[in-house]
Amino acid sequence: MTTLRLPAPDGGTRAYTPRDEPARFAAGGSPLASRTVFSAAHVVADPYADISPDAPAAVDWDATLAFRRHLWSHGLGVAEAMDTAQRGMGLDWAGAAELIRRSAAEAKAVGGRIACGVGTDQLAPGTHSLDRVRAAYEEQLALVEESGSQAILMASRALAAAATTPDDYLDVYAHLLRQSAEPVVLHWLGPMFDPALDGYWGSADLDAATETFLQVITDHPDKVDGIKISLLDADREIELRRRLPKGVRCYTGDDFNYPELIAGDEQGFSHALLGIFDPLAPLAAEAVRVLDTGDTQGFRDLLDPTVELSRHLFQTPTRFYKTGVVLLAWLAGHQDHFTMVGGLQSARSLPHLARAYELADGLGLFPDPALAAARMASLLSVYGVDR
Repeated sequence: MTTLRLPAPDGGTRAYTPRDEPARFAAGGSPLASRTVFSAAHVVADPYADISPDAPAAVDWDATLAFRRHLWSHGLGVAEAMDTAQRGMGLDWAGAAELIRRSAAEAKAVGGRIACGVGTDQLAPGTHSLDRVRAAYEEQLALVEESGSQAILMASRALAAAATTPDDYLDVYAHLLRQSAEPVVLHWLGPMFDPALDGYWGSADLDAATETFLQVITDHPDKVDGIKISLLDADREIELRRRLPKGVRCYTGDDFNYPELIAGDEQGFSHALLGIFDPLAPLAAEAVRVLDTGDTQGFRDLLDPTVELSRHLFQTPTRFYKTGVVLLAWLAGHQDHFTMVGGLQSARSLPHLARAYELADGLGLFPDPALAAARMASLLSVYGVDR
């Protein structure tokens, strides 16, 4: 295997020899049983589209749907049109709507599980009335349900800007839950993922916000399948899941502490809806199958070593984790280029990307380590790094 020159902390380079064993995680296997697991999936840009930075995203639909088939082949569900798919960071509502339609149809064709994000991003930036926010949510909810997908009610920038009290949140969510055809997943995305969501649920005090969030659930337990918590606070998630009404699931969105939260404790556990399971899909599926046998330690032995990679990808500013996710998809051979909608491939530094490659290689995530090394070498050369 060729030795690469990776960026060193002192500003120079250092030698790195990639592993030569391919990934050992094969597709297929028994369905996941003890946990419901979704991977929030990225979109693949069309690198040949001649578009400006302000133009709507150009998506390579074939490669995007092929990646979803990869996730389904390992037994994971797909959480579609979420922040991992660059909602609000390159993918507009028109693109998200097309993504939902296509992915839902693909899920039906292959028998894959899918849940799709419902938001308000068809509204222009700025302040809107609560009635307009509610109507925007309704439009997206209708499209998702018509597609045959489960709905995930995402946190809304427009609602955060329009709401003045916790009661505004209670009223909007109550309205949506009353008209939803099937139980939905409620999504609480913290400001580390999107600064515009600071103070969601009517308060910057997380304890107060939690009470409002719980009230939405307890007022409509028959319409809430589960909640997805993305606050990167394991203790808060554990406390919250212990207070959920019976039958309402907690889907962890904590990309820092997911092994312990999924493993659970004597009082319960979290299911999963995670962006990090995009690059970790084969390994994550194998770990959950081990957990299905009752072997919690074996599950942790497989998944705990991945946390360093996840924490690296999701380091501050967390919202740019998508860049590392797409890099790893390219290195693993799931797409032919490292281009992102909105030009987001430039959002992370070369040292950050190189470290992501090194950690993923160390975990054995690449089906073809030689291909991954060759592609990493080509990226390094663009930055002027000689072998």
